[in-house]
Order: sequence, then structure tokens, then C-alpha cells
Amino acid sequence: MIPAVDGRLAILAVLPISLVVVTALRRFTENRQNKLSLPPGPVPLPLLGNILSINTKEPWLTYTKWHAAYGDLVFARILNQEVVVINSQRVAEALLDKRSRIYSDRPYLATLEPFGLSIDFAFIGYGDEWRLCRRFFHQTFRPESAVRFLPMQMRRAREMAVNLIHDPQHYHSHFVTFSLSIVMSAIYDYQANDRDDPLVRVVDNALAPGLAVLTQERAILFNTFPFLLKSPDWCWGSSIKRDAQLSTNRITEMMNMPFRYAQQHMADNWSAGQLSMVAENLQRMEKQDQASKPMFETTLKKAATTAIIGSYETTPSTLMAFALAMVSYPDVQRRAQAEIDSVIGSDRLPTFEDRTSLPYVESVLRETFRWHPIAPMGIPHATSSDDMYDGYFIPKGATVICNTWGISRDEKRYPDASRFMPERFMDVNGALTDDDPAEYVFGLGRRGCPGRYTADASIWSAIVTMLATVNLSPAKDDQGNVIDFTPKFSTGLTHTTRVFPCSISPRSHIRPGLLDV
Repeated sequence: MIPAVDGRLAILAVLPISLVVVTALRRFTENRQNKLSLPPGPVPLPLLGNILSINTKEPWLTYTKWHAAYGDLVFARILNQEVVVINSQRVAEALLDKRSRIYSDRPYLATLEPFGLSIDFAFIGYGDEWRLCRRFFHQTFRPESAVRFLPMQMRRAREMAVNLIHDPQHYHSHFVTFSLSIVMSAIYDYQANDRDDPLVRVVDNALAPGLAVLTQERAILFNTFPFLLKSPDWCWGSSIKRDAQLSTNRITEMMNMPFRYAQQHMADNWSAGQLSMVAENLQRMEKQDQASKPMFETTLKKAATTAIIGSYETTPSTLMAFALAMVSYPDVQRRAQAEIDSVIGSDRLPTFEDRTSLPYVESVLRETFRWHPIAPMGIPHATSSDDMYDGYFIPKGATVICNTWGISRDEKRYPDASRFMPERFMDVNGALTDDDPAEYVFGLGRRGCPGRYTADASIWSAIVTMLATVNLSPAKDDQGNVIDFTPKFSTGLTHTTRVFPCSISPRSHIRPGLLDV
């Protein structure tokens, strides 16, 4: 009995000693972190942090002001979340690219699961599931694989031009159809109708209500006050919960419907060449062991749905910015059209083989990316461990935001940054410079957009085809007066130009048959 008693006494003696040691270690760590200098930033309020200082609808504007006050790296607190804002491409590359092992995680977004958006692998944490999804994307959209989509992309761009000529009033709808028709072909081998396609409607209905809640600022609010998503139906504010359920139901339909189509299409056309991402990977799945097939299929669904979500707003939003620029800066449109005419002539339309011969059109594309970046803050990263950069301490678990808007509006790099000036990307000899906004607007590091090259090709094909076939100009009223307007933007995860008064008409040399596809 004595040894047992001694053992209990030893345990009782060790417990307070352990408590002292743990407390001492914690205080040592806290003191060490306090001695290590955090990046500069605004002074936070108790409990609230800096949230009252942030423009929650357009937070990138606040972060850009902070850039002027505090520099390229800014530290802030939003409620209980530590946030580091990167305001320069140099620092973004140094951290997100060169230290990607630390900066490849994602912060927890409380809005993902309730709104059904946890299927988007762009938002999931860095781990095995993310790697498998990324592998699906890489196999399909790496540059050497993506070239097979170029003929289809150009065909769809010409279909879009026909729609713009025949139905110019609904130009935004044509941009959406163009974008989704390309990704649905690449992912599911689904050939969408050039107008009013049923699957395009399913996607539009699914994503319109949910994407607006994906900003980090709103997610932190829901994370801090989770009852907002769990309130009873009779309670004030319960509409948020109902919206979340509606979003989940529609996104589930959007995920399953085209996937079932791809499976059936694959079964009906087994002998035909299967070029879609889903078909190719379903064939690979047949070689998997039975136990791993369910996980493989679920992850493939997530990767496929992520591609749809990623293309839904990005390409149409970029084309909306381009249309706004052409209406607002007619001299740019005329110069780009003159370049196309001098290279192409009037007997054919541009192709991808002409791209290197059209440097001004390329600079228009670059300036479109820069002028209104559609993801002004990208998708937030998170640190997986403590880090030191340039003498500053960056804590583990911090949300890291790359302020793409601030980078694109840096007056030192881009003088008169609010003006659309494609020539800023050309040297005195008319050649393109090394400055390409695509290097930062598509994200950096391991979490950069895996469909970047396909998206770039889609946008170029749309821009060059529109410039070659139509004129975009200010709309006029019944008396022939120009309709004045102030551009308005939808905000959320993306920054999108809303529909504005715009006249679209065919260019004088466009004749029947030239746009046949």
C-alpha cells in the first residue's frame, strides 16, 4: 500500500509544479511575441478591434488607405481575428510564393457550410483533399493540356459576338453564357445552348444568393456571432438562415445535375474520345480500389463544381470591366480596332495564332485586369506557423489578405491609376513591357488560380472578337442624347460592374457568314 500512496503523493506534487511550468512557458511565449514587433497598423479598440474603421462593403479601399499610412505590410484585428494585409506585389511574392509552405492554408469561413459553399475547394484548408482537387485541375488546365480547348473557346467567343449583335440589350447575360459554356464543355463535355441554356440557369440561380457572403469580414462576423445562422424562424434576422438553406439546396442541385449528365454522356459515348475533366477522371476511378472510389468521386465533384463557381463571376466581370472601358475611352477602342484591321484585314476574324501580332490588344487585356481587378483581395490565406519577415512577427493562424486592388492602384507604379491607359504596358518602341497584372490578379503561391491559363485565353478570345466585330458606345435616348450614368458595382468576394447603358452595333465590314461557327 505504501508505494501506491507514494505514487498518489508524487502525482499531487507534480501537478502544481506542472501548472507553474506551463504558466511560465505561456508567459515566456507571450512576452517573446510582445517583444517581437508586429507589422504596423491602426490601433485596435478593445473587443471590436479595427472593424469599425473598415469599409465592410469595399474593405480594399480601407486597406489601400492603410497602405499609405503604414506601408506594404499592415497588421489589424477584426473582432478576435488577427489580420495581416499585404499591399505590394514584392511582399506578396516573398511570402505567398517563396514561403508557400507557411502561407498556403485558408482561414475558417463561417459562411461556407451554411450556404453550401464548402464544396468549393478554393476555400478549404491545405491538406490531402485540397491536393487531390488541385491535381484534378492541374491535369486538365495546365498549359500543355489547356491548348486543346482553344478552338472551342474561339468558337464560343464568336457565338457570343452573334448574340451581342442580335440581342445587344442583354450583353451581361451573353458574357455569362460565354463563360459557363466554356467551363461546362471542359469539365463535363456539356455543350450549352448559346442562349437560355437550362444548366446555365441552374448555375445562375444557385450562385447569385451565396457569393455575396464570402468576404472575410462578413465571415468573421458570423464566426463571432454564430446565432445569426441558427436563429429560430420567428426571430428577427432569421431570413439569413432561410437564405442559407436556399443557397445550399440550389448549389447541391448545381453540383449533381451536370455530374449526372457527364456520367450518362460518358456511358452513351464510351468509344468516343473523352476530353472532359470528369470523364477522364471517372475512367481513372475505375482503376481505383473499391474502398477509395466514394472519396475519389466526392472530391471530383468538388473540383468540378469549383470550376463552375470560379468561372461564374470572374470572366463575365472582367468582360463587364472591358465593356465599361470601351464605352468610357473610345480612343482606346479605335486604336485596338485599327491594330486588328492592319493585321487581320476584313476577310477573316482573329485567331489565337494572331495573338503575338497584336501587342496593343494584349495591353488592353492587361489594363482590363489592372483597372478593375474582379477579386480585389483575392481569397484570404492563413499562416500555418509563426513567421518573421523584414523584422516583423507574423503569428500562426493569422488571416493574410493580399490587397490586389491596392497593388493595381499604386500611383508610383501606375501613374493616373484610375484612368484606363493600355499604353502603360508598352515601351517607346511599341513592345510589351515585363509588367503583367496577370501575375498578381490570379493569386500567388500554391493557392493561385489553377485555371489561370484557360481563363486568360477565354478573356482574350472574347476581347479580340468583340473588338473585331462590334462597336461599344454610349447609349442614347429617343431624342438621340447620350445617356449619362455613373458606374455602379456589386461587391462581395468580387467587384463587378453592374449593367449600364451601352450601345452595341456591328462594325461596318461585318457581313453575313463571317461569324459563322
